[in-house]
Amino acid sequence: MKNYYFQAEHLWAGYNRKPIVRELEFRLPKGEILSLIGPNGAGKSTVLKSIAGQLGLIEGVVYLGEDSLSELGRKQLAKRMSVLFTEKPKGEMMTCRDMVATGRYPYTGRFGVLSPKDMCIVDEALEMVHIAGMAELDFNKASDGQKQRVMLARAMCQEPEIVILDEPTSYLDVKHKLEFLSVLQDMKEKKGLTVIMSLHELELAKRISDKVLCLKDGYAGKYGTPEEIFSHGYIEELFDIREGSFDQESGSVELRRPKGRADLFVIAGGGQGRDIYYRLQREGRPFATGILYDNDLDYPAARSLAAQVIGTKAFETVEEGTICRARQIMDACGQVICCRENIGSLDLANRELMEYAREKGMYVKGYYGSGNYVRCGKEPSCGWAVQDYEPGRVSDGSL
Repeated sequence: MKNYYFQAEHLWAGYNRKPIVRELEFRLPKGEILSLIGPNGAGKSTVLKSIAGQLGLIEGVVYLGEDSLSELGRKQLAKRMSVLFTEKPKGEMMTCRDMVATGRYPYTGRFGVLSPKDMCIVDEALEMVHIAGMAELDFNKASDGQKQRVMLARAMCQEPEIVILDEPTSYLDVKHKLEFLSVLQDMKEKKGLTVIMSLHELELAKRISDKVLCLKDGYAGKYGTPEEIFSHGYIEELFDIREGSFDQESGSVELRRPKGRADLFVIAGGGQGRDIYYRLQREGRPFATGILYDNDLDYPAARSLAAQVIGTKAFETVEEGTICRARQIMDACGQVICCRENIGSLDLANRELMEYAREKGMYVKGYYGSGNYVRCGKEPSCGWAVQDYEPGRVSDGSL
């Protein structure tokens, strides 16, 4: 008990005594962020409502420190735990400051009168989540992102030890997602706040979480650090991904690779091939690509989208056998484009492939540069044409 602030033991949760989540156990130290992930209907919201005291447990016990959740009165619990769920709040005739101030009610008397100390805490919460400048704004006129931060400030006004959030970023654009999660990290670092939340955005869960709990079909899957969870293809198994793929290293998702035999070879590398891969995928055109080092920025997308990838170990000399295999695949494709702005002196293998494509007449003068496409010479069947390749030259879209 002494090593963990939050503990759930043998937790069964559901509605009307009908379990949705069974036999759940996990523990969390104080001042860590835990994200619940899993497919829709896995029971994430049910778990959060149960540990927040909004749903009675069917079986099991939840501890906050040394205290069982069931032994805490509502006012005691409100002083230790804040809850922020997905329901959009309404604040008729209330400013943002007024809405934040309602978080102090667990500390006020029967009439809810705020003391000078309470008002100072309200101001601190507004500053904490960077909304002090909109304190007097009508709450109902605030944007969804602003409202979400107001509600977080309200939660912080309770001076909680732990905050429970259900999909807190669902209605936010990318700017406000990042701002909101950054505030949570600040709270964790400055206040020692413990956070338990559900997230749909796997890439965000991977980056912000100290621990990740996976739920599927009403049972707990893996529980551990993001490095333990996002590995060995587990996420694709958890979500039963059959169309497309999830890259466990970058946290990005890719649509399914085009079907069929590759008839185009893309010389890529240095992150300059991804846009072409995505364009080819959208057009449904199978392609092969290489030679890519396994730490190259293009490698994750290539592995997901290309029919064939010629890869090699980073920081190692490319073996002659790898180059021969690339030539064979180029011969089978019959067409080659290069999306590299330059091929440096340390990338002799791809320079050799480029010259081989020229000699064999496979090079389609298909250089992808600034995003402008200029018809020139033989062109690939997809209708692209770009200017000829010269090492060190950057395309400006003109001949």
